[in-house]
Amino acid sequence: MGAVSETTTTPALQYRFDGPEDAPVLILGPSLGTTWHMWDRQMPDLVKQWRVFRFDLPGHGGAHAYPVGSVADLTDRLLATLDRFGVQRFGYAGCALGGAVGMELALRHPERLASLALIAASPRFGSADEFRQRGVIVRTNGLDPIARTSPERWFTSGFAAAQPAITDWAVQMVRTTDPGCYIAACEALAAFDVRAELAGVGVPTLVLVGSDDQVTGPAEARTLVAGIPDARLAVVPGASHLVPVEQPAAVTDLLVRHFSTAWQPAFDSTTGQTAIPTAPVTPVLTSAPPHPVPIAEIAPAVPDLQAAGRVDPYDAGIKVRREVLGDAHVDGVLAQADDFSGDFQELLTRYAWGEIWDRPGLDRRSRSIATLTALVAGGHLDELASHTRAALRNGLTPSEIKEVLLQTAVYCGVPAAGSAFRVAQQVIREETTPTE
Repeated sequence: MGAVSETTTTPALQYRFDGPEDAPVLILGPSLGTTWHMWDRQMPDLVKQWRVFRFDLPGHGGAHAYPVGSVADLTDRLLATLDRFGVQRFGYAGCALGGAVGMELALRHPERLASLALIAASPRFGSADEFRQRGVIVRTNGLDPIARTSPERWFTSGFAAAQPAITDWAVQMVRTTDPGCYIAACEALAAFDVRAELAGVGVPTLVLVGSDDQVTGPAEARTLVAGIPDARLAVVPGASHLVPVEQPAAVTDLLVRHFSTAWQPAFDSTTGQTAIPTAPVTPVLTSAPPHPVPIAEIAPAVPDLQAAGRVDPYDAGIKVRREVLGDAHVDGVLAQADDFSGDFQELLTRYAWGEIWDRPGLDRRSRSIATLTALVAGGHLDELASHTRAALRNGLTPSEIKEVLLQTAVYCGVPAAGSAFRVAQQVIREETTPTE
């Protein structure tokens, strides 16, 4: 059939098909803050061979604002949308967050994936603290500060200066995104970490990165190539994070060559066999890997809770403690622990965070309100700063924190509340002031 174009909206994802209806399907996944239009300049060449499926992230490009809870959630929505059209097997290329979806597909749904391209991607995007901090900024100030600085993250300075129309397009694209969906996507990226699972990616993979990408640059790309068995690296000169926009011809050529030559055969249900591709060549790095192998440590003895029929809450506790207080804070506290204070830190992690903060009876917003109130009542200002940061991470706005502290003025005393206001005011200024 001839090339066709279709645009519609589903409860799961907003999508668009382009290209011949009888051609193999190739999916293009967008970066956080962008729309499917980031791939416009690849389309004329791609639709010659593939039926191209593009989608928008929730709350992006006018899509329904149904926030995602995780990269896995976004992947499930993509597959549900594809299932409506009977698309069972496809190639996939994704940029940044779109690349995270590609890794999720390869690891959790390998039977659906024929070939993979990861663009400006990483097995872990920065640190969880960075993305949760970005969520605090957006919740307090809206998306305008993020929008104004997007060109600096996405493009080289020369390209941004020479292409003011594209620069303005990038700013407006972010500015019109739903803030709640943007924050949820930041939380999804904060929790995404597949560094230990890369060997499980079993499809031919192109790892593509801009030489000047300061967000997920060549170092992250080499981590992917080192971990994925059948992967090759392409570095595009003179490009930053949104390399498909900045260097469209180079990216198009690389995608066409990759998906034309590296398309893994599907499982044959009639024979019960799968064609075995040529054994991949394991990449060899000339420099040390960016993530050093951790040195094992002997952990202190812990109570045998399993023997008593209970699950040890330590693992859940350290996870919650990091999510609420941030990796930097927790790492700093644990680094200071010694033989004298180590047992106390373990007790806090196991019981305060694993037993209480991880209980399902209250959400984290409510627990932050209760914690702030208790700290003010007890005069524990040394803990109030970290828990004010935690409250912002847990979704409280500065206005809501102000109301909590006003409430404490009535029931805990004006002097206590006054001291709390001074601490909280400083923290809120630090956490919610956009970095220019």
